[in-house]
Amino acid sequence: MITISNYYTEINKLDKKSLPDTLQKSWDFVNEATMDGSDWDMYKNDEDIKAVIDLYLQKLNDFVKENTKTNKSSQPTQSKLNWQVKPTPAKKTRASKPRKVINKKPTARELAYQRADKVERISDDLKMIKRFVLMHEKVKTQNQIRLFINALQKAIMEKRIRKTSPFSREISEIQEALINLHGKLANGGSIQVEISEKKRTKYLTLIGKQAELHSVKFIKSYINLQGKTIENIKAKRLYNRVANAVNNGKLTKKDKYWNEIESILSTLKSFVKKNVEHGELLVSSKELNGLNSILSECACEHINGIQSVPRNTIMSSTDIVNLSFDKLGFKGKWLNLIGDPSSGFTAMIFGKPKMGKSYLAVDFAGYLARNHGTVLYVAREEGIDDTLQQKLKDKNVAHPDLYVSDYLPTDLSKYDFVFLDSVNKLMLSPEDLEELKHNYPETSFVYIFQSTKMGNFRGGNEFQHDVDVVIEVPEKGIATQFGRFNQGGEINIFSR
Repeated sequence: MITISNYYTEINKLDKKSLPDTLQKSWDFVNEATMDGSDWDMYKNDEDIKAVIDLYLQKLNDFVKENTKTNKSSQPTQSKLNWQVKPTPAKKTRASKPRKVINKKPTARELAYQRADKVERISDDLKMIKRFVLMHEKVKTQNQIRLFINALQKAIMEKRIRKTSPFSREISEIQEALINLHGKLANGGSIQVEISEKKRTKYLTLIGKQAELHSVKFIKSYINLQGKTIENIKAKRLYNRVANAVNNGKLTKKDKYWNEIESILSTLKSFVKKNVEHGELLVSSKELNGLNSILSECACEHINGIQSVPRNTIMSSTDIVNLSFDKLGFKGKWLNLIGDPSSGFTAMIFGKPKMGKSYLAVDFAGYLARNHGTVLYVAREEGIDDTLQQKLKDKNVAHPDLYVSDYLPTDLSKYDFVFLDSVNKLMLSPEDLEELKHNYPETSFVYIFQSTKMGNFRGGNEFQHDVDVVIEVPEKGIATQFGRFNQGGEINIFSR
């Protein structure tokens, strides 16, 4: 019988290729989780990993027993196994070594990436075309279509989409189609968007002309960690993401920034070894300037309408004064309280019970739905009950683009703004929130926190350090903001 004590002795007697795909994947998972058998601490200390490996060993023993009994070398069909190893969250995996790439038949997505022009940043006109194509057969409200028209016109006015664009004809077609859809909904309501097969094929072909370099995504994540005191597990997670991309053949020596990727892997590996719990990630000025130049180039190629300049960037002051930042366009009391952030911002709201923080969050969600996009309000704290219903009525914020749930869905891609009420009830860690931002970089998140008796939010300081906007409700009905956009902003929560 194969156990963890004799695993690597017994496993070498088996032919990996004779195993079903699920067992082969589990074989690789054990190698990564135990550092090829050199460290079983994650198995001993993490219940999720232990459960996955124990299930794998059980199925592996069943497989060996069945094949020994029947004296057959052929593997059982996938349907007989009826199990699947669930992907382990990245924060619970150990740093895996980049290994030799196994040549596999590329997927359709991988083939599309290979054919596309690799760029540091997808052009704004192609982003708009993609956004339009994704509307096909979707039901959209008048407000959603209006927001799309506004975003498109703003990009044209700010010259992020120019008349000389090779896709100017398609942009004009899309603008006209959106205006026609909006006109059909003069009295509100919603409509199912239909795009002809001919035009959809043409647009999809255009979208496939560009693809963001895999390496650039990892360089951005790495730069964001530089100079910060981070936990060991955060460095491992990034290392694993990069290593897996190398192992799967997504990142190769042909990549434009392969040398930078190798350097990033080396630095992260060294950091993990030296810092058992946490430490400050520092890189040489030469390496940092090289990485910054890559990201600065990404931003400067589209100097108008950028959301933000990457951290640790060195730029000429003459370039900075010519920047045009793409803001959401907040107005009224929300501009006074928060300022005017870009899309993809993060905010936290905290205060003692019964002070009005949920009223504030519901009011803010309604404003965003009416003016800026689709909103999901995750009401885990109260659930969907008469209390929440009363808040929606009191603030008069019910809107077709404001959705409410009592759980956090696995797919947030269709929402522009997501409220988490509360982070504590959802049992989310700083790493969980970071992963959400990584998976949905263009989505803005608003986190609501419970407070202690002293009025401080529950959770580590890392929560506060990682957000753009911090809103406190220190006394009943009063909200103050001390984030980076408009420090000192204040409003009365219960006023209209």
